Amino acid sequence: MDPNIPAENNQDIGDDEHPAVAPNALRTAMGRFLTGVTIVTTRDANDEPYGLTVNSFNSVSLDPPLILWSLDNRHDRADFFRNSGGFTVNIMPADADALIFKFANTKAERFENTDWHWGVTRQPVLDAAMTSLECRMWAEYPGGDHSIFVGEVVDIKTGDGQPAAYFNGQLSAFPA
Repeated sequence: MDPNIPAENNQDIGDDEHPAVAPNALRTAMGRFLTGVTIVTTRDANDEPYGLTVNSFNSVSLDPPLILWSLDNRHDRADFFRNSGGFTVNIMPADADALIFKFANTKAERFENTDWHWGVTRQPVLDAAMTSLECRMWAEYPGGDHSIFVGEVVDIKTGDGQPAAYFNGQLSAFPA
């Protein structure tokens, strides 16, 4: 048992051969993994932009150029990503914390007063991003209580800045 994780979160919930950990224990452990911060954007059936803050992002393949990110299956707008044919992963700089929190807020009008443009695949691209990876949907896979979206990168825009980092429940800058 990990002495840094409360005992109630260390309980076995699997079988004797393959014990599982409690969801809160995994959340606590993963909070100790430094991640970058992205805002993933897409459009709905009426071509209205939509996006949300995501830190479950990484590269998959160089040839073909594939990336992935995941979304909670309970998310009420997951079908926007499924039905739009693609998405944009916007890698955010540290000085965009207001935008990062805005896209994390479920009640916010996320694109209101936000600088963005339509990309080459007709997906929204955030002007504040350090890097934007426009993707065509490659595949979707089940991942427990999440769906894993894999995109084929078809366009990249890059800029300068210090990357945003998320660690132990806190947003900060990663020292360059």
